[in-house]
Amino acid sequence: MTKKVYITLRARFNAECFNLIYSHNILCVLIMMFAVSSINAQDVTVATHWNEEVLEGIRNDFARPTVHARNLLHSSIIMYDAWAAYDNTTSETYLLGKTLYDYSCEFDEANFSIPETSEEIKLAQETAMSYAVFRFMQHRYGNSPQADATMSNINARMIDMELDPLFASTDYINDGPAALGNYLAEQIIAYGLQDGSNEIDDYASLCYEAINPNILPEIPGTNGILDPNSWQAVELSFAIDQSGELLTETPPFLGPEWGNIDGFAIRDSNLTSLERDDCLYHTYHNPGPPVYLDTTVALNFEDSDYKWGFGMVMNWSKHLNPYDGVMWDISPASLKYDGTIPEVYEYPEFYDWENGGLVSWHNDDGTFGGNGHSVNPFTGEAYEPNIVPRGDYARVIAEFWADGPDSETPPGHWYTLLNEFILIGNAGENRWRGQGPVIDDLEFCVKSYLALGGAMHDCAISAWSNKGYYDYIRPVSAIRYMAEKGQCTDPSLPYYHPAGLPLIEGLIEIVDDDSPLAFFGGVDQVGKVCVNTWKGPDYIEIPMIDEAGVDWILGDRWWPYQRPSFVTPPFAAYFSGHSTFSRAAAELFELLTGSEYWPGGLAEWQAPFNEFLVFEDGPSVDVTLQWATFMDASNESALSRIWGGIHPPVDDAPGRKVGKEVGKHAFHFAETIVFPNWAMEFGGDGFLPSGECLGDFNNDSFIGTDDFLLFLSAFGSSWTGPYDIDDNEEVGVSDLLQMLMLFGTDCN
Repeated sequence: MTKKVYITLRARFNAECFNLIYSHNILCVLIMMFAVSSINAQDVTVATHWNEEVLEGIRNDFARPTVHARNLLHSSIIMYDAWAAYDNTTSETYLLGKTLYDYSCEFDEANFSIPETSEEIKLAQETAMSYAVFRFMQHRYGNSPQADATMSNINARMIDMELDPLFASTDYINDGPAALGNYLAEQIIAYGLQDGSNEIDDYASLCYEAINPNILPEIPGTNGILDPNSWQAVELSFAIDQSGELLTETPPFLGPEWGNIDGFAIRDSNLTSLERDDCLYHTYHNPGPPVYLDTTVALNFEDSDYKWGFGMVMNWSKHLNPYDGVMWDISPASLKYDGTIPEVYEYPEFYDWENGGLVSWHNDDGTFGGNGHSVNPFTGEAYEPNIVPRGDYARVIAEFWADGPDSETPPGHWYTLLNEFILIGNAGENRWRGQGPVIDDLEFCVKSYLALGGAMHDCAISAWSNKGYYDYIRPVSAIRYMAEKGQCTDPSLPYYHPAGLPLIEGLIEIVDDDSPLAFFGGVDQVGKVCVNTWKGPDYIEIPMIDEAGVDWILGDRWWPYQRPSFVTPPFAAYFSGHSTFSRAAAELFELLTGSEYWPGGLAEWQAPFNEFLVFEDGPSVDVTLQWATFMDASNESALSRIWGGIHPPVDDAPGRKVGKEVGKHAFHFAETIVFPNWAMEFGGDGFLPSGECLGDFNNDSFIGTDDFLLFLSAFGSSWTGPYDIDDNEEVGVSDLLQMLMLFGTDCN
């Protein structure tokens, strides 16, 4: 993405210039201002510029998805409130003048002055949100590893907008929009210091302690794991986190008590409080436990959900070979996801264990493709084939959807996609829910950011509160544990153990005397388990020209498809944050745009030949990722973590299920703030009908008198919404007749 590349380069340049901004080095300042202005020419709002600054601040910080989801919400709140304070419609503020949980934010609305002209109002809104995010970022990112670059970026932004970075007044009554921005930053910072995040102690956990010793991936095995169902921290001789930052110590579990934090649209009805090891965990949207390994019973893949899932991760790792002759059409004509979420017993009918991807992508005769979207609904034309090696597709998506390097983390990734394809790509044409009047770009941006920020924050609370409680193992530990135990297929063979791996020809075998691994590392390895998989970083000397490839390795040396200085995220697996964030964003985008499709029916991302991959050479061809729908993109994000060796299916499906609920609830709640009148028309409590039961406008699962009265209130209205039952862009007689036919229906 050109803007992401540009901003990263700008950060590197600005780091050199940071200390010269106020020392009369005019050339440096002018060059920086030119760099900022180079994207101002594009159709980008001030809100999007500042959101990009936050995203760049995230890239310059340690990779902490929980922390950055919270930062994205808080920055979105103050931008929205800066806009809403000067708005003359019915839009409510979120924090300004309100009580949020136990925190009250005072606002002297009676003496607050709103400019008279629309031009003056817009300037006031832009000024206020600029100061708000500027001050906010000084506080939240002032101590980040690349703080100099981040502070240089935001100072350059202020200078380009002809705003004084030294102006510090919070007297919004007398000193105007800039002071209001400073006040909003002051208030969100104060709120954040008491929201349950433990920000004052750098978000450290207060009770959680790891059960297992650290895993040392650079040596074989698990370093004496005690519980093969529990997480291990990753200890490396040289560690770089997901944002490319050098780590000087083994990172602890990130956010195991994130359920203590104030949410956006999550409620007590979503809460389950549970105790483990003398710690109380507040879990939200708790799906119940994952699948566990019984170490006393010898089970094959078909009989053990644990072994089946981690076995699939191992088998999909075998796909990371672009030269195996397997070619896939990765266009929307073949890769389609209908939103189905399987239960554990349905996994074999959903995930293709042997060939990768979804079962629905494959044909009964063993061929691949052709089961996707028949035509682009915007153009009426078929999607063009996009044929690439499966190995390249799997490697590219594993890196594209990963947390790094130089990453804005998964919550920020969806802001990036929102900016690129909707807010900028569809500028001047956006309508709330895809209906009604075209919304001013600045207004649409701040309202979209608030909704998405709320969803991402609630996803982080939901996923990490469960990660903390269930403390579930990662594939690198689970696969190595089973491999070091041996094989569970034949008691008469060496290294037999019930908790070992099942032997499968071509995937999991025993090292014999003729094997190249028989004396690997100068040690007798005969009888041990070997696996046919991605070989790992030991086989990559120069990443720019080397590929590890796929071949036989000792099972206790299995690696996920990740950098050797990272290996796996510093928190437990269950359930997947990627799956949760991605599904929530897809649900929210569908509601926001009124369509399941990306604008124009297609979104694309380029991964150039031998330039995109970071820790090994590739891809072997140009790869263009393509998605017709938001769901297609969310599905790809979820599957990428299996190919990447980060999650088994049991982490994925529950994340999708929780994300589905969180995304909808966040949008519906945001709508009661940003369009309260419209929200009231749909039932009054903000949790609007999902569309799953036509005519149920008050969302009580029954189509009755209340729904009929709501329908009559919209009859003849220019705002159609869900009352337009026949979808002809007006609420008329035809809709009335259909409503009468639906009357009395029980949605259940």
